[in-house]
Amino acid sequence: MNQSTFPTAQAPTAVLFDAYGTLFDVYSVGQLGEQLFPGQGAALGAMWRDKQIEYTRLVTTSNHGAHYQPFWALTLAALRYTCKRLGLPLAAAQEDQLMNQYRQLSAFPENIEVLQALKARGVVTGILSNGDTDMLGAAVRSAGLEPLLDHVISVDAIKKYKTHPDAYALGEQATGLQAKNIVFVSCNAWDALAATWYGYRTFWVNRYQLPFEELGTQPTHTGANLRDVLALF
Repeated sequence: MNQSTFPTAQAPTAVLFDAYGTLFDVYSVGQLGEQLFPGQGAALGAMWRDKQIEYTRLVTTSNHGAHYQPFWALTLAALRYTCKRLGLPLAAAQEDQLMNQYRQLSAFPENIEVLQALKARGVVTGILSNGDTDMLGAAVRSAGLEPLLDHVISVDAIKKYKTHPDAYALGEQATGLQAKNIVFVSCNAWDALAATWYGYRTFWVNRYQLPFEELGTQPTHTGANLRDVLALF
């Protein structure tokens, strides 16, 4: 990891985390998928996530956002598509099980430790996510993170998903800080890239040892898990 820190006068004073994939393990739904459809859990989890993100881009960029739907609705649509694509007979009860699992995704084990350390250092903390308010609230409560977050910001307020710049602007508006004074943390390379383009100091959590996007821009920092974020403060 790039362990460099910022000079005191330029030190960031806030950190905003992406939620899905960064604080919450979106692929953990594959465990339930495996129980319901033996041999297909991993494929279901991966395709479900890919289609979910594809739908956010589709409704944001088409017809000036006229086809916007909340993240919960897109998540459901993506699940139904995935099961059809994989030839899985999705009964209503199974659909309910999988969607309810999304409300309480497994949190990465270092979350609480890292957020507690940031709060102890006086850092403003928050989430900036595609998730709608109800989804985020359920996930945050389930993981016990509510007391450790100053802001839980949903793009639903503007009906534009990341990577639209208006979505990233919500972080500045909520904190009252400029993007250059905020570290934006994401496990999703596309998210870290777009946040860098917007002007955030970015931290890409490369949990899965993947290459970064090949578009000529690198994140400000890279680490293997959320603990590495603490070196910036």
